[in-house]
Amino acid sequence: MKFLNQSFLEKIIFLIFLFPFFLNGQTTDSNASGEVKYPQFKFQGLFQARYLNDFSKDIDAVTGLQHTDGNAVENTFDIKRMRLGVTTKLGERFDVVVLANLADFKSDPKGKVLENAFARYIFSKDVGLLVGQFRPAFGIEELNPADILKSFDYSNQYTEFGNNGWTSFQIGASVFGGFNLGKTPVTYALSVVNGNGKDQISDKDNGKQYSARLAFELDKKHNINFGINGGFGEVFTQKVFAVGLDLTADFKLADKLILQTQLEAKQGINHFLYYSLVPDLRTLNINDYEMRGAYFLPNLRYEIRYRKLTAIEFSCRYEYFDRSFKINSNARQTYTPMAGLEFGKGYTGRIEMGVQFDNYKRNIPNTTTYDNNLFIIQFQGRFF
Repeated sequence: MKFLNQSFLEKIIFLIFLFPFFLNGQTTDSNASGEVKYPQFKFQGLFQARYLNDFSKDIDAVTGLQHTDGNAVENTFDIKRMRLGVTTKLGERFDVVVLANLADFKSDPKGKVLENAFARYIFSKDVGLLVGQFRPAFGIEELNPADILKSFDYSNQYTEFGNNGWTSFQIGASVFGGFNLGKTPVTYALSVVNGNGKDQISDKDNGKQYSARLAFELDKKHNINFGINGGFGEVFTQKVFAVGLDLTADFKLADKLILQTQLEAKQGINHFLYYSLVPDLRTLNINDYEMRGAYFLPNLRYEIRYRKLTAIEFSCRYEYFDRSFKINSNARQTYTPMAGLEFGKGYTGRIEMGVQFDNYKRNIPNTTTYDNNLFIIQFQGRFF
């Protein structure tokens, strides 16, 4: 009974905290006119295809699985994403967004395919409400779609924190907006989600995960932004948490040359790992299983603007990630040097080439926890 009361109290406090936003944000739509017709539709899409070649022997190029039987597929062509989406504007402040990845049909589509599926209402410039399946704001990567990333794909920590319900596509609700703290613009997001991923029939238990993000725009000219992320929740009656910090900064080195940088670090309980273990092989304390990681991503961009070629980019992301640094620590270090060509506006067309070097503290045969060197050529086309 004591536990139930504590859980109920947490939810009440969360709702009380949100109530003023709803109260202050509700305004009358005074700009409605008969000349504007709804619904209005905006379509977008993304195609990403890759050639993969693993320079490490006996490792699958796509999955990273190491084989001792010699049956690894070390080079292959692959369709990473084939996204189609539509944003339906139902009113001046109300829209519905749907995004699907048709490339997920190449394997078992259960729990896949549908990515974004949410309704969004903007009460005012300070407050908005989002309900459905979306990516809760919990860092830099969650704010950027895959087609404008400065590397081939999201970081390892993004994937693992997504498995734990803090990032990637989750089902729930979010209140977002912005305000000024003195002369400093601040954006915020408060989210509550089921925490068990996308396309689920129901939550896995009665627990929910609550998270918040505050981002401070310290210098607009140099894109210096500092973000603070934090969350707590309950998974199968166990208390869980996650925290994170991130920083972006751009430096103009010459008229057409700019250095764009990202730095991000996260830490939290890895309940996904904990509950995947056989009970006899894990401790009784879920707090023994914590993950942490950080990455630094510099991207050198030269805006050439020659005919169809918009820019040339060179980046090299370094990431350190350990999915269980207290027990059976096996840190993974990843280097991803990459060169890219951008065609058109906003990465309408993009060709990237590079290598992903993965190094583990300890290799485990016949698993994906194994050193590998993966060569990648990726082609991208998008419309929006």
